Amino acid sequence: MPVIRVDSFRLRGLRLATAVAALFAFAVPVWGQSASIGADVVSRYVWRGVDFGESMAVQPAITFGAGGLEFGAWGSYSISASGASANENDLWATYTVTAESGLSVAVGITDYYFPSPGADAGFGAGAAHTVEMSLAFSGPETFPISLFGGVLTKSSVLYAEVGVPFEISGVGVGLHMGFVGGESDFYGTDEAALVNLGVTASKDLAITETFAVPVSVAYILNPDQDRAHLVFGFSIAP
Repeated sequence: MPVIRVDSFRLRGLRLATAVAALFAFAVPVWGQSASIGADVVSRYVWRGVDFGESMAVQPAITFGAGGLEFGAWGSYSISASGASANENDLWATYTVTAESGLSVAVGITDYYFPSPGADAGFGAGAAHTVEMSLAFSGPETFPISLFGGVLTKSSVLYAEVGVPFEISGVGVGLHMGFVGGESDFYGTDEAALVNLGVTASKDLAITETFAVPVSVAYILNPDQDRAHLVFGFSIAP
């Protein structure tokens, strides 16, 4: 494996930030197709089977869309001071191509940034930034399975996930299973392992005739860490 200098990670992060800024500055005024804001409130921030912060969290998001291109920012902020090391502020972009059958393929890039107090703002080993390249498939209504694969630039370890949605008595239900392909400090694995096995149930809670709040409950098991989580969340968007 070639040795990658820390400067190359900084350069990748700079290029990503510059690209997102350029898209914001030029693409949105030209096409101006969509923009959205919102936030989730969750009893625990559990990401791919890993609990970040051991605390409730507020997760704001802003998204812009133009054709098959979407980009934006997403964050997670613990309501507990002890969970500040898990605070997160990500930039991301995806480009999706959808066939007439409903099958879609999306290519994405995400800069995971953990701005904890005193964190190294660079992109090298132990720094606050981690970049991931990803590829996702989503099936049509006749076969609504989803597949996701992502590789972190720091470790080159693959994370793969499969999901299946369905409905029971008006409640949306989703099953998912996530796997890490090898040793990874990011996921806390010593070898290839199943880290994210669970089920999520969601339904809109009607507040008025024209406004509803999506609520969800997820049971998430991480067999590699011998931990299970039951997470409640709701979303707010204008």
